[in-house]
Amino acid sequence: MLFTDQSADIISVSTLNRMARSLLENGLPPQWIGGEISNLTLAASGHAYFSLKDASAQVRCVMFRQRLSRLAFTPREGMQVELRGTVTLYEARGDYQIAVDTMREAGLGRLFEAYDRLRRRLAEEGLFDEARKRALPSHPRAIGIVTSPAAAALRDVVTTLRRRMPSIPLVLYPTPVQGSDAGRQIAQAIATASRRGEVDVLIVCRGGGSIEDLWAFNEEAVARAIVACRIPVVSGVGHETDTTIADFAADRRAPTPTAAAELVSPSRDAMQFQLERSRRALIRALSRLITDKQQRLDFCARRLAHPGERIRAQHRQLEQANSRLRYLIHARLTLARSRSDALAKRLRRPDLAARAARLRALETHLAQHATAAGSARQLQLARLEAALEAMNPHAVLSRGYAIVRNDHGETVRGVEQLSNGEHVTLQLAHGEAGARIELARGAQGQLPF
Repeated sequence: MLFTDQSADIISVSTLNRMARSLLENGLPPQWIGGEISNLTLAASGHAYFSLKDASAQVRCVMFRQRLSRLAFTPREGMQVELRGTVTLYEARGDYQIAVDTMREAGLGRLFEAYDRLRRRLAEEGLFDEARKRALPSHPRAIGIVTSPAAAALRDVVTTLRRRMPSIPLVLYPTPVQGSDAGRQIAQAIATASRRGEVDVLIVCRGGGSIEDLWAFNEEAVARAIVACRIPVVSGVGHETDTTIADFAADRRAPTPTAAAELVSPSRDAMQFQLERSRRALIRALSRLITDKQQRLDFCARRLAHPGERIRAQHRQLEQANSRLRYLIHARLTLARSRSDALAKRLRRPDLAARAARLRALETHLAQHATAAGSARQLQLARLEAALEAMNPHAVLSRGYAIVRNDHGETVRGVEQLSNGEHVTLQLAHGEAGARIELARGAQGQLPF
């Protein structure tokens, strides 16, 4: 018997399994498959291994930890589920299996389809447009809560609000949040809050649960009530992974009821911290302002001179000028006498006596002129003193006049600056007095009687 060498056509088991895996993964697209969970094992790694079976067949399945953690429920032995995944092969053992991407409880497919149809229809109507949504008030005067009085979500919201800002009043609009008629009653509670208008922002919330538990918040009536509400609405339904139609319709969506309470309420501690910072900044600003004004006042005080001081300064200048004039006159007279005496000695002429008499007459005339000039300066000084004294406002006040100032400290110069009932201040020669304008009229006005 002859054997031919066909070693080139022989492949390893690993290669075969790899080829089979590639054929399965590329040849079969991901599918939704329904069945019962059996042989469930939750490994220490966090992965789930189980079989999906029906009345006549079964297939092995694996769901890795990251995918498993996103489920809203915990898979259990014997549970009827619908899963979607990729058909693959575990090469090490040659086991055919499904790598599960997502899973839902059996019968939820119809709910998801209804949810998606309603979401698309309301989105096309513009109910979810961001331009329609309103900003939340930064400091609400009152906060409304739409939920069940027995819900744990209510306790979480109230605890959070009391911790952050206990002074804000809370108004509960009670309603069932689960059941066949819950959607209609939730919509009525939202409409009641909108009609009363007693709160500035509204929280619509409940705790987590299955899609059936949260279905009331996927109803069209709830979405339209949120959109029609005149008060900004924050939805806090379920856990972070839960998304309902109410979340799309609300002005803001919070991942949990506690997060919704944090969204609508300012933090008392943060406000107190900011207030203290503002108070300190204001004190520093006022201190700088007062210091600057004090320095400016000191500068103005140094520049301000009393009218009497100006008169005394001018009087000193006149006395100095008078002294200089007398000195110059005396020097001129002395020089004239010296020249006269020198000429008299040189001339020795008979008319020397006449010239001397003429010089003495000139000297007398010069002295008289100097005296007259000094008297004129003295008279001018007296006139200046009288003029300055007449300009002194205190001298005018001493004659019975008063200076009128308004509330801003401005001097009133005409009746057009006054109005009836206005309070003014009268500065008198000795002290000040307050007054109120009963009748303001012009110089040519007539009394109304």
